[in-house]
Amino acid sequence: MASTVTAKTTTRLDRDRFNRDRFDRDFDRDNVTPLRKERRHISVRPVEYAGSSSAYRSRRPRYAAGTEPFASLGKRLFDIAAASAALLLLAPVLITVAIAIKLGSPGPVLFHQYRYGYRNRFFRIYKFRTMRTEACDATGVRQTVQGDPRVTPIGRILRKTSLDEIPQLINVIRGDMSLVGPRPHVPGMLAAQLPYEDLVPYYFQRHTARPGITGLAQVSGCRGSTAEPSRAISRIEYDLDYIEKWSLWMDITIIVRTIRREFLSGSGS
Repeated sequence: MASTVTAKTTTRLDRDRFNRDRFDRDFDRDNVTPLRKERRHISVRPVEYAGSSSAYRSRRPRYAAGTEPFASLGKRLFDIAAASAALLLLAPVLITVAIAIKLGSPGPVLFHQYRYGYRNRFFRIYKFRTMRTEACDATGVRQTVQGDPRVTPIGRILRKTSLDEIPQLINVIRGDMSLVGPRPHVPGMLAAQLPYEDLVPYYFQRHTARPGITGLAQVSGCRGSTAEPSRAISRIEYDLDYIEKWSLWMDITIIVRTIRREFLSGSGS
């Protein structure tokens, strides 16, 4: 009798174990969402996402939880005021640049492209056109390289001085962007010959804030090509550090550093 009970118990346990294994195989969380074949990730960093109850971001005091970049009314008001004032102040420069672009090569003055915005929503970004119209890459997947033949002579000057970014002030006023934040990337952007989200598994955490015309990564020297894995990963690390440590004073500091580093010294690309 005891052996019969033991046999039935063993059979039931084996059946339960089989069903559990089949459930885990069929509903493995790692196999539900990926769109591409799994890769060995180069970098892993646990990061709290917007609305999470995780305590990972312990470096930030609890009272600062309501002052994330995306939730700050002060940041939004500062963006609108500063961007509006900059457009008025730079109006003569904008007109001069527009004329130079029209005279330099045929095509529109402005170039627009769809980029990732807040919470992965797409928006249309505006820039001064720096490439020949027939050679423009609307997808933005093919990055500009040193001495790129697609860039016009006036375009080289605009890129060197970062003046091609000025029309993004319109995006700031519209609410698509902020003056400071993670730089907006095109969907499918490659880093080290991989989709950025494959190289950096926490890539989309950077979209918990509005993208910016400039950011902590840019003033820290992380700009240009993303062909080198370590530099591509460093960009995302800087973006997440900005989101975690954000303050209005930090924005002002980054803007001052941007003006000094890129507009005045001409270290853009």
